[in-house]
Amino acid sequence: MFKKTVIAATLAVASVPLTQAQAADYTIDTEGQHAFVQFKISHLGYSYILGSFENFSGDFSYDPEDLDATSVNVEVDVASLNSNHAERDKHILSDDFLDAGEYPTATFASTGFESNGDDEGVLTGDLTLHGETVEIEMPVTLVGEGEDPWGGYRAGFEGSTMLTLADFGIDMGDFPEMMHELELYVTFEGVRQ
Repeated sequence: MFKKTVIAATLAVASVPLTQAQAADYTIDTEGQHAFVQFKISHLGYSYILGSFENFSGDFSYDPEDLDATSVNVEVDVASLNSNHAERDKHILSDDFLDAGEYPTATFASTGFESNGDDEGVLTGDLTLHGETVEIEMPVTLVGEGEDPWGGYRAGFEGSTMLTLADFGIDMGDFPEMMHELELYVTFEGVRQ
């Protein structure tokens, strides 16, 4: 589910209208570590567990004159989950929760984008996690865009959404109700191709 969230956020951000860019394809800059898929979930109502998916890839395309043509695709390696605690990660990746052995990949594929103006909008798409595909919406914001010091052109976005784990067939059992949802946060730079 964390991967889904990250993917969704990345796709959503990529769909935001940009004022200076022309229609183009972008590759999400994971090689330079300028992209993150992260999550936040309550721990028993007393604090929060924060984590991320370290390995993912994706691309997006958009035309500021035709936002309906915007598209985003992200693929996440579920086993790359990192919550800064090895035993907890092992448990989350087990068949009790994400079952990474059976479902090693999470994906997000956009299906639409609606602009709210001011470089913001809502990205809609299909998030596949734990073998279940769910349509999600993610509010996204353009962080900035322009030329980089190496002669390239970049655009950066962020987005977040709440995911209900049961929607993806992940049973949280007797855990407190606040642990049945998590916040997915995605931020990334794309390098224009």
